[in-house]
Amino acid sequence: MTLVARVFRSAALALCLGALGLVGPSGLKAAEKVRVALGDVVSVETLAFVVALERAKDRGVDYELTSFAKEELAIQAIVNGQADLGVGTPYSVIQKSKLPLRILFQVSRLVFFPVVAAEYKSWKDLDGQPFTFHARGSGTEAIGNILAKRNGITFGERSYVPGSDNRIIAMMNGQIKATIVDLANKNKLLEMAGDKFRVLPSVDNPASDEVVFAGQEWVKNNPEQVKIITEELLKLWREMSKNPQVIEDERAKRNLLADQPKEVLEEVVPFYSEGTKEGLFDPEGGAAAAVADFEFYTEAGQLEGDPATFKVEDYWDLAPLENARKALGG
Repeated sequence: MTLVARVFRSAALALCLGALGLVGPSGLKAAEKVRVALGDVVSVETLAFVVALERAKDRGVDYELTSFAKEELAIQAIVNGQADLGVGTPYSVIQKSKLPLRILFQVSRLVFFPVVAAEYKSWKDLDGQPFTFHARGSGTEAIGNILAKRNGITFGERSYVPGSDNRIIAMMNGQIKATIVDLANKNKLLEMAGDKFRVLPSVDNPASDEVVFAGQEWVKNNPEQVKIITEELLKLWREMSKNPQVIEDERAKRNLLADQPKEVLEEVVPFYSEGTKEGLFDPEGGAAAAVADFEFYTEAGQLEGDPATFKVEDYWDLAPLENARKALGG
């Protein structure tokens, strides 16, 4: 079903539910869920986003989360009208397809670290060597492209393994020798086998890694859902910047990641504490991120043209975030 057809179907359903009185306390349609496409596995790293969705649910916005193994599949789900709200990095898709997708909120920044087997002493040693990324077109691949270009090398065979935790397991098992992982998993790898691996210099661009995005028609036709979700994201990101413990408190309260072992759950507070300290999360939701993103993804080869000529409104819809900032103050 096309995006337009889905919107008309949703509008018709809203009229029917309104006539029948089937609406929630906030005026939201009780039977309609926001379909969320996550371009990653549900884990400690994506927990804060899920907490924000749960808080939005408390305010009447129910949701259905689908976790995709590849980021491009999550983006495609939005493009095909199979999902309403996506999490990924859709810059390249927006530019090439001219589809009316817009970014609403920055979930995280590109605070990632290249980790390699100890036999590689510098980037030059990786010329022609295999390299593993999270997914095609992902932030990790963008970082890799930039670093390869800056160091005058070309990667050999590229492979893709979603999830930093899965990539460090593969590193420990000797299945891969070079990849890019997040802060928590970089620290974990060095703690487990610091003598076998090393960290190479990375980029310092504060560009977006994961963003929340949606089709313009869905945003236009679901203002209350967009309002509540954006407010809960901004509110939680601000709370987290002051007290990272809030993510673990909410996880325990809501019994999230209940199927994970104790060792994994013990990583929640350290991850969000270190991530907050290292600038992984922008407490203002990336309101000023677009220019840095344009420069970064152009250098990475995922955007084409002169970044100085790009228009923010062609990629971002800042209205929901600005409205949330007004509602919450600041």
